[in-house]
Amino acid sequence: MLKERYSDALYLNFEDPRLYEFERKDFLKLDEIIREAGSKVLLFDEIQIIPEWERYVRQKLDENFKVVITGSNASLLSRELGTKLTGRHITKELFPFSYREFNSFHQLVPSPDSLHQYLQTGGFPEYVKQKTDEILNHVFDDILIRDIAVRYGIRDIKTLQRLALYLISDVGKFFTANRLKSLFEIGSTNTITEYLSHLEDSYLFYFVPKFSYSLRKQMINPRKVYAVDTGMISANSSSYADDNGRMLENLVYLHLRRKTKDINYYSEKGECDFVTFNKGHIQEVIQVCYDLNQDNLDRELNGIFEALQFFNVKEGKIITFQQKDQFEQEDWKVEVIPCHEFLQ
Repeated sequence: MLKERYSDALYLNFEDPRLYEFERKDFLKLDEIIREAGSKVLLFDEIQIIPEWERYVRQKLDENFKVVITGSNASLLSRELGTKLTGRHITKELFPFSYREFNSFHQLVPSPDSLHQYLQTGGFPEYVKQKTDEILNHVFDDILIRDIAVRYGIRDIKTLQRLALYLISDVGKFFTANRLKSLFEIGSTNTITEYLSHLEDSYLFYFVPKFSYSLRKQMINPRKVYAVDTGMISANSSSYADDNGRMLENLVYLHLRRKTKDINYYSEKGECDFVTFNKGHIQEVIQVCYDLNQDNLDRELNGIFEALQFFNVKEGKIITFQQKDQFEQEDWKVEVIPCHEFLQ
């Protein structure tokens, strides 16, 4: 992208071994290099490892440089950038490969077969290339230890790891902080709440609240957990059951999350997996079911039709692995869509 758009850009990766002893005074040397290069576009990768990097970036912005900073560390969270670079930054989230990107990389066409591959493999580029589980094991552990335990001074790393392993083995299920506190025998609910906040801030997990017009009820009702990547689930989950349904639900969640952060589940008499919003306006009502059959059809339809009526939305979708159908109930319509079509 630099070559295509900014051929004269200056790129520097601060994890390069030659920069291991980079200190604040070395920013003066960097200024000289920038002047010699004559570039007005700077891309700094993993700059967060350098103390007081934000002051230098602010200086370059004040000098009318265009600056791009990238990094995998949780210290580049947008809420923290808001205090360090107030009003001077635009944040872009970069997710693992989407289904479309996965197919493009492998030169596959959308189909149940390529969807099955994507479900199992996920989208972490290095894992997509090498298919070695240890890659995702290390990513999982690195996030827990480097991005959470070290950064927030958590001493009880074992409990943090047990909690993360429990959550990644339970994607698509409900949980409460009180239930987790009892399960892991932690004295304070606040400790569990802090752990959950760190896990979500590090982009390892997402916690979806129940829809309610009352924020208080949203906070006290159970939430549903989803992981950042289905390959990460396969490589690290301790669950040996057939998880195809919950994996598909996780996949659909990630697709929706790329478009909006405002996602809830609906639960009254029936349940509906996802209700998405954009600036307060409802966008989509979606149910996920790996395989519609006689045992679950009424439950799945009742849940989504109840949600459609509650939100006064005329059309909804049920995402399945490969089934296609359509159902109508009075003024409401539900379209059954194979997931490989929905993800396009």
